[in-house]
Amino acid sequence: MALATLRQVLDEAAKGVYGVGAFNVNNMEQVQAIMEAASETKSPIILQASRGARKYAGDQYLFDLMTSAARQNPDIPVVIHQDHGSKEACLSAIELGFTSVMMDGSLMEDNKTPNSFEANVEVTKAVVEIAHARGVSVEGELGVIGGIEDGHGMGGIGGMLTDPDQAVEFVERTGVDALAVAIGTSHGAYKFSSKPDRAVLVMDRIIEIHKRLPNTHLVMHGSSSMPQELRETINQFGGNLKPSWGVPVEEIQLGIQHGVRKINVDTDIRLAMTAAVRKLLAETPEAFDPRDYLKEARSAAKEMIAKRMQDFGQAGHAGDYTPISLSEMQGRY
Repeated sequence: MALATLRQVLDEAAKGVYGVGAFNVNNMEQVQAIMEAASETKSPIILQASRGARKYAGDQYLFDLMTSAARQNPDIPVVIHQDHGSKEACLSAIELGFTSVMMDGSLMEDNKTPNSFEANVEVTKAVVEIAHARGVSVEGELGVIGGIEDGHGMGGIGGMLTDPDQAVEFVERTGVDALAVAIGTSHGAYKFSSKPDRAVLVMDRIIEIHKRLPNTHLVMHGSSSMPQELRETINQFGGNLKPSWGVPVEEIQLGIQHGVRKINVDTDIRLAMTAAVRKLLAETPEAFDPRDYLKEARSAAKEMIAKRMQDFGQAGHAGDYTPISLSEMQGRY
């Protein structure tokens, strides 16, 4: 089983100047699609579970599913990552055996109110100390990413982008292995009301932060590209998704050239699977076996994920290194 920590995978990505997709999972078909795409493209991979996914699937079931996938693909380095965790969620993920956690201290416990800088530093540093003692990597967040986190779509909250000066201080004081930055992206299916320009997707902020923190791995959240053909297919076969635009792949690739090493993708997987299911059920209304439409959903997700692995540059890099154990990683901190 080739379990790896986030730090080791992103260190290798920095050497090769490529990004690594972090794909959210909720069920078996999504895990299978991601692992099949990784095997096909020979890519290192980050499987990440949100608190919602853990609640939906069950902690132990979802963890066992991800580790089973890693065992069956020994040539693929696999990071098992807690996405947007509270301190409690991060600690429980560490106990389960996750190799990486994201301590999201950007919001208060109500998951709506922006946290103070000092409170974010305090809780993130506490998680880093516990995680590093176990050989587990930690991603932190500074600034507020829109959408699910704040209840807003279409580009998130104005005025809550990551401050470069604070970013330097945050990394120095917390010791995080990766830093999620707020540049105008948002979670969910409604990110931008038109194709984003530099006024709403502030890529210059990433460039500036990378200049000040050249050795820190940066993370782009809310980075699904929202292919228009998927929205159109969903609507053609009975859906009713409003027009929306995602993060253009070329902007992600620009970020990769300036320190972005982890790119979070979730909505694109959901869109691909939903489009495939709606199309099959509309065209074969007699179908009722979940295996029929979930097979199509899995195939569509795999195709989309493999494309992103090529886009991010991670394809072909699975064999560049051998994952080390958590105990070995523990000795490096």
